[in-house]
Amino acid sequence: VAVSFTHTIKAMEPFFSVLLSVLFLGETPSFLVLGSLVPIVGGVVLASMTEVSFNWIGFWSAMASNLTNQSRNVFSKKLLADKEETLDDINLFSIMTVMSFLLSAPLMLSVEGIKFSPSYLQSNGVNLQELCMKAALAGTCFHFYQQVSYSLLARVSPVTHSVANCVKRVVVIVSSVLFFRTPISPINALGTGVALAGVFLYSRFKKAKPKAKTA
Repeated sequence: VAVSFTHTIKAMEPFFSVLLSVLFLGETPSFLVLGSLVPIVGGVVLASMTEVSFNWIGFWSAMASNLTNQSRNVFSKKLLADKEETLDDINLFSIMTVMSFLLSAPLMLSVEGIKFSPSYLQSNGVNLQELCMKAALAGTCFHFYQQVSYSLLARVSPVTHSVANCVKRVVVIVSSVLFFRTPISPINALGTGVALAGVFLYSRFKKAKPKAKTA
């Protein structure tokens, strides 16, 4: 399963989440929890990579994506944890969706312009009915994915949320192997095992309570 270097850098999301959680939420993970992120990230990198083509634009774009996505999660968690706020995960998700549409629509129209019109699409041989059905299906699936993501964020820490999002890549790879018979290399298989082992360690260390000091 080949992906670009950009997707490989995206596997660093948990470390961005840790840094932002420390800065804005005051949540400092233990060294064991922090150490368990290394096999998760490293395993995802191995599982999703066969060949890497480095590109500075892709690198900085992926790093910016990590920063903005985890900033959104951390500040969303801060709002959800604030007892003075009346927002729950569904309300916050709805507000974020509306704001995203208002910000994205002008940008989309300025970039696509006439290319988004039905007459232009038809002139290029695009089946409008099929396009609308597939767009509606993709939008519905993505909507429920984001809704589940916010519901999960309301119940776990941003770091745990980013770990789950990171391991999602492994699930996609395993699913593609099972359902589409996608060939997988020994490096991909090793990365999958390392990532899953890292998740197991993270869950164990996260649940472990520090021992009380005795006088």
